[in-house]
Amino acid sequence: MSIQRIHHVAYRCKDAKATVEWYVKHLGMDFVLAIAENQVPSTKAPDPYMHVFLDAGAGNVLAFFELPTQAPMGRDDNTPAWVQHIAFKVESVQKLEEIKARLEASGIEVIGLTDHTIFKSIYFFDPNGHRLELAADVGTPEMYAKLDACKWDMLNEWAQTKQAPKHAAWMHDKEFNHSTAA
Repeated sequence: MSIQRIHHVAYRCKDAKATVEWYVKHLGMDFVLAIAENQVPSTKAPDPYMHVFLDAGAGNVLAFFELPTQAPMGRDDNTPAWVQHIAFKVESVQKLEEIKARLEASGIEVIGLTDHTIFKSIYFFDPNGHRLELAADVGTPEMYAKLDACKWDMLNEWAQTKQAPKHAAWMHDKEFNHSTAA
């Protein structure tokens, strides 16, 4: 198998037009495509939908479905709200701080800057309740090499114990002295 990249990632939205306008306004994404059908092409089920696509940069596409005949969208109540999220990379911590200020000025509640040692992040929700993260890389080649060297050991230990391995605890030791946001 030869996967080239993610073609698009699709989520549900409450209102396709409002969602597109929000992503264009707040994250500067371009609206690139809309597809609407009254029948689902893959299943042939009669289920009208609007499928919108946004340019998330570097060939990445974020898509949404509005499904007006389905029950209102919800979320997995057994999964904490901080787990399922979409993370986007920005070019610098300065840009992250600028975006945070702009979001807050628009009345959007933002968590962070959260220091993950190899990147810094902010977190907020879109109008559909999807958690978003913007992250700026700040790690050194040595940090990434250290993490690469222990990834399989960490995964194998986790599989055995279901307890957090300590191989990379250095990443968040100082973070938990200030904040516990993940």
